[in-house]
Amino acid sequence: MDKLRGTGVALVTPFTSDYAVDYDALRRLVDFTLDGGVEYLVINGTTAESPTLTTEEKAEILRVVREQAADRVPLVYGIGGNDTAAVVRTIQSTDLTGISALLSASPYYNKPSQRGIVAHYQRIADASPVPVLLYNVPGRTSSNLTAATTLQLAQHPNIIGIKEASGNLEQCIAIAAAKPADFLLISGDDMMTTSLISFGAVGIISVLANAFPRRFSDMTRHALAGDFKAASQLLFDFVELNPLMYEESNPVGVKAALAGLGICAATVRLPLVEATEGLQMRIQKLL
Repeated sequence: MDKLRGTGVALVTPFTSDYAVDYDALRRLVDFTLDGGVEYLVINGTTAESPTLTTEEKAEILRVVREQAADRVPLVYGIGGNDTAAVVRTIQSTDLTGISALLSASPYYNKPSQRGIVAHYQRIADASPVPVLLYNVPGRTSSNLTAATTLQLAQHPNIIGIKEASGNLEQCIAIAAAKPADFLLISGDDMMTTSLISFGAVGIISVLANAFPRRFSDMTRHALAGDFKAASQLLFDFVELNPLMYEESNPVGVKAALAGLGICAATVRLPLVEATEGLQMRIQKLL
């Protein structure tokens, strides 16, 4: 799966002022990120506000992105949840034509044991017609995929990697040290990208790359080429900006940045609310 090496962008879902999906802006965003050099697109992830999208909207977003990308890059599609049977039904009812992999977040709210997490992912991987990427994001799910759990799941023939957003560097190192050679360790934290690449990660699924596709993909490519000095200089440019992306929750910050760049509106759906004026001003200043 070398096609998932480099920068994947976790696409936001643009909305109009009346909260409808803005498909024109979505097409604009796809072109903006691809012209910026990202290696692949991630559709219907957390950054897409997927919990507030209807089944019909998700299908149309997938169709529009697939059409606009026009086979220029691989596509990854997010299907996850805390009801394993429902996740399997969604996989079976979704047209995954042209999708290179599924990205599936660890079950949230239920707080399953590690055994439960293993059984959940095994059932999903058995059902999926395309390869599966694990997604560990304890800040949202209230449960962590331990290194041992990840390594156990890495033995499944249809589980090809993990988006690791635990923020736990020691855990990521433990995965890198013992994973199968072809198992993909992908950073899920923009600011940890170069660090994880230094010990074996193959890239990043990024929030910042929505608004800064060229700079972020250049940074990742420098790191993958072993030029960590050049990669670090680009990374340092994001030190002040990155915390603002999450200050009022993701994707509130990055949508404010995209609005400043004229790509899409800053609108988000409840229970998220648009960035405060103060946050917008600080983001605009850094832009």
